[in-house]
Amino acid sequence: MKLSQFNFNLTKEQIAKNPPRWRDECKLMVLHKDSGEIEHKVFKDIIDYFGKGDTFVLNDTKVFPAKLFGKKEKTGADIMVFLLRELGKEQRLWDVIVEPARKIRIGNKLYFGDDDAMVAEVIDNTTSRGRTLRFLYDGSYEEFKQALFALGQTPVPEWVKEQPEPEDAENFQTIFAKHEGAVSAPAAGLHFSRELFNRMILKDIDRTFITVHMGIGHFRRVDVEDLSKHRMDCERLIISQEAADKVNRTKKRGGKVVAVGATVIRGLETYVTTDHEIRPTDTWTNKFIFPPYDFSIPDAIVSNFHLPESTMLMSVAAFGGFEKVMNAYEEALKNDYKFGPYGDALLIL
Repeated sequence: MKLSQFNFNLTKEQIAKNPPRWRDECKLMVLHKDSGEIEHKVFKDIIDYFGKGDTFVLNDTKVFPAKLFGKKEKTGADIMVFLLRELGKEQRLWDVIVEPARKIRIGNKLYFGDDDAMVAEVIDNTTSRGRTLRFLYDGSYEEFKQALFALGQTPVPEWVKEQPEPEDAENFQTIFAKHEGAVSAPAAGLHFSRELFNRMILKDIDRTFITVHMGIGHFRRVDVEDLSKHRMDCERLIISQEAADKVNRTKKRGGKVVAVGATVIRGLETYVTTDHEIRPTDTWTNKFIFPPYDFSIPDAIVSNFHLPESTMLMSVAAFGGFEKVMNAYEEALKNDYKFGPYGDALLIL
């Protein structure tokens, strides 16, 4: 497959700036991958397609306020620091992106907050854009983390809205978020409400959680035409014994495993045994799924509508079939479906 095959015309107006009032009342397109049939529903209707013995797998990662705005020492130039991942608790080390990057050097100090409440020193230039910062803070780790996150903003992508709003702190988080570590929300999981979970219980539809700390690799521009040459960023993947057991039992008894979102799709497919089972793991994954691909675990997937040429669109097309998924996207554009993390959803059966 080539990058250009995943291109289509998407306007800014077709990207949702905010979620619907109720999480489970966005539009839901249902694509039957064998026949290519398309249905138009509301998201809370999703349970009509599943029943006893089926299991939804969701990502319980928790988004942290990853965007910091500060000043460079001496010049006072404005800078934005995007926290990617914590490298060392005691050392206060973080892997970050700094914008603009061209004038940031090792040894530079960066200041954040009123009266320069937080100071960081650049100690490494890992890539042309990436940096490692050491935050200079004398308090306890808990106090440092609280102070750091108090300065941060919710990392809603700029192509969704230029500035996050106070309500984004709640909107850009699933109701089941538990383990802190993501810089973007697992968007397909945003549609699940407590009411929907209760209705799933009444139908004996099971659910379980894995943790994939979503990074910005999903949003990095793919800059090679030959997709086999693209390399994904690594993300932390944690699958508990309980989650592995539930998924494996569901497969053995003939139930459907429903992967909710691109991160869950890659998490479930990262390490699969010859018996088509998953095992508990705590590792890093850079698995990149694009057509053609033979899936072992998911029987159905839930996804938002993604941007052109995005790796998430490629993963969805690998599951649903390239032509059928691209046709579904064309239908979504014609029927005023909204794209992006606050947009509408696609169920592929």
